[in-house]
Amino acid sequence: MATEIKLPRLGQGMESGTIVKWLKAEGDEIAKGEPLYELDTDKVTQEVEADAGGVLLKIAVREGEVPVGQTIAVIGEAGEEVEEPEEAKVDDDEQEEGSPGPAREEERERGREAKVTELQASSSRTNGRIKASPLARRIARERGIDLANVAGTGPEGRVVAEDVERAAASGPPVAADAVAPVSVSRAAEPAPGEVHVEQLSSMRKTIARRLTEAWQAPVFQLGVTVDMERAQIVRAKLVELHTEGAKPTLSDLLTKVCASALLRHPAVNALYKGDAIELHPTANVGIAVAIPNGLVVPVIRSAERLSVAGIANARAELVERARTGKLQQGDLDGGTFTISNLGMYGIERFVAVLNPPQAAILAIGSVEDKVVAVDGQPVVRPRMELTLTCDHRAVDGATGAQFLTTVKQFLEEPGLAL
Repeated sequence: MATEIKLPRLGQGMESGTIVKWLKAEGDEIAKGEPLYELDTDKVTQEVEADAGGVLLKIAVREGEVPVGQTIAVIGEAGEEVEEPEEAKVDDDEQEEGSPGPAREEERERGREAKVTELQASSSRTNGRIKASPLARRIARERGIDLANVAGTGPEGRVVAEDVERAAASGPPVAADAVAPVSVSRAAEPAPGEVHVEQLSSMRKTIARRLTEAWQAPVFQLGVTVDMERAQIVRAKLVELHTEGAKPTLSDLLTKVCASALLRHPAVNALYKGDAIELHPTANVGIAVAIPNGLVVPVIRSAERLSVAGIANARAELVERARTGKLQQGDLDGGTFTISNLGMYGIERFVAVLNPPQAAILAIGSVEDKVVAVDGQPVVRPRMELTLTCDHRAVDGATGAQFLTTVKQFLEEPGLAL
């Protein structure tokens, strides 16, 4: 019997996803668990595995945005007849008034692509419609990039998101009429000094929504200044003993220290869920990573069980996958606490915004040499400022202060945490 493949919910809050491309064609044999298509969500682009085996009888949605739960393909036995999935029969007129819906969005996308195709048709380089993923087209529109001038590295020369990002980073886009003459009115060109408007990407919309949620929480901040002399000595020793894998950094040492402190203060290792507070027995520490399109927070799981070297390897792998667009949804789920470090930019102190539903986030500043009094004498010591933001609905002031004091003690005497 044929099995309908529906768009899965890959994370909390996911309502839709954009199918970038299919990795199998109709008529192909598929094993359960085999990569079937690429899906772009508001956080990552990842391969999705088939949840059934058999023959791919029909692809109901080739590309574009699809709501969670809609049938996108049918898998069954060879020769089995397949009816058109009900979702594919819905007419635009049946969409709720004022709501774009997937069918209406696809129509608008086709209209936008038709305009692009008209301009590209006269270029000998395009030979008709340019092959590009929906995500690449979206980024190109947002950045003002002409796809005719972007070299595709995907299958059969297909332009993918990474190609557009690379073109954007290499300099301002070349106007389409510089490649081939087209009948475009000069009046349509932006005037010098005109404000450039970028539509929010799906990731930036998610960031905006989540940060708005975070600012609605009753938060408070606590700060301490830490003497980093011992921590720097330990880190230098770890680097000296480093033989393979990623080189340990102060951030890795901080992750280990925070994980150990979280187990001593489980009330901080918590998620606020409205009518309940979840206290977790293991420290799944999220590391805020800046990427070209925004910010992601991949998670180092059970960080308290890892050595500093193990955390360094896990962190390096996650950061590399984040910056190359290869994170999986599972890399982002399950965090219980977050660390945000801007010290590498010379920022001495800042306040980090909560990462809901987590109850706390730690902001880390740069290590700076400061003149301080030791035994009544002025000395120069490396100092670092930490700022803890807590959700007062889940964490009390004294609890947050005790946690931050433990982190300070561990950093000033790292052997206590290791």
